[in-house]
Amino acid sequence: MRVFKSKPPAVAASIAAVTMLAFTPLSAGSAAAANYKVGSLQITRTWARATPKGADTGAAYMTVTNTGKTVERLSCVSSDASAGCQIHQMMDDNGVMKMRPVPGGLPIKPGQTVTLDPGGYHLMLVNLKKPLQQGRSVEVTLKTNDGATALVEFPIAAIGAPAPGIAGGGGTMTMQGPGMSHQGGGMNMGSGGAMK
Repeated sequence: MRVFKSKPPAVAASIAAVTMLAFTPLSAGSAAAANYKVGSLQITRTWARATPKGADTGAAYMTVTNTGKTVERLSCVSSDASAGCQIHQMMDDNGVMKMRPVPGGLPIKPGQTVTLDPGGYHLMLVNLKKPLQQGRSVEVTLKTNDGATALVEFPIAAIGAPAPGIAGGGGTMTMQGPGMSHQGGGMNMGSGGAMK
């Protein structure tokens, strides 16, 4: 039997590689590996987008699957990056894009998978304490209607980054124009505003 007083070169190299990986900032692409449970809900593909300096809101995204036998309603309770956190939905209302909070939480039926992505459902981080920075992460507490909670980490990708697994430029939402307004908890884009 051979006893090593120091680590063999191959073992030392492996330990160094693992250590480097442990301290490498996460990208949106690596978000696919994260899995969380909130009651009977399985949370995967968590990610967020970086925000420009001075922005007071940010957005985070994920995929949610109900593995239970009853409808679950998912709510966002809090975030370490913002004063408030809500689930919002973007929708087309007679040619005007509107963003509104989902009252009472997002309903997810048994066996159903719902993806929160740019242009649809998303977590809205309201009154940011500081900009969301690429390469870092934001922590969010999610809750189901039966009281189960979980602290979920969202790796932050670049400003305007596509969803993980989508080629560059896909799944992005651009808002511009003077006709864009935020009213009554919703965002309205009138005739002067544009979304593409």
